[in-house]
Amino acid sequence: MARIAFVVIPPFADWEPALLAAGARDDFRDQVSWWSPGGRPVPSIGGMTIQVDGAVEDFSPEKADALVLIGSSTWMTPQSPDLTPLLRRAVEAGLVVAGICGATLALARAGLLEGRAHTSNDLEFLQKHAPGYQGAAHYRDVPQAVRDGRIITASGAAPTTFATEVLGALHPDASQAMVDFRAFFAREHQAP
Repeated sequence: MARIAFVVIPPFADWEPALLAAGARDDFRDQVSWWSPGGRPVPSIGGMTIQVDGAVEDFSPEKADALVLIGSSTWMTPQSPDLTPLLRRAVEAGLVVAGICGATLALARAGLLEGRAHTSNDLEFLQKHAPGYQGAAHYRDVPQAVRDGRIITASGAAPTTFATEVLGALHPDASQAMVDFRAFFAREHQAP
């Protein structure tokens, strides 16, 4: 059983954590917790409001095995929280650290993408919104999530492979389950 801590900021992209959180809880019996700046409830793009378990300012790496940041348009603004110290502590503690869509900007700003294979919404997105980003040589222009060690990144259009990469990193003995999970959700994209 693993412990996954999700960080959400308003308005979070509600489709991005759905498969990961549900698969973790239902298929692996993992513990899932939700964190936000100030511990405040967070509205989603689709109009849901999530009640969180705590303030991200109070989060410490020993509380989880994975720290997963979910996308939001706020990551592209000056109102974006600076999670650099937390992200660096999480990496140093050996947690899986993952970001999807706009949340990849937080990983880029923290310098976590330098020297590591990664992806995002696109390379220009990282270059425009993450001053000081130095990872272009390792950027992968692919539609799937990318895992390099314990760092996982994905575009907002890749919640399925994001889920399988995070779960695969947490449950390395379940590789066939990850293949099956991915294949199941990919069926709708196959030509009739």
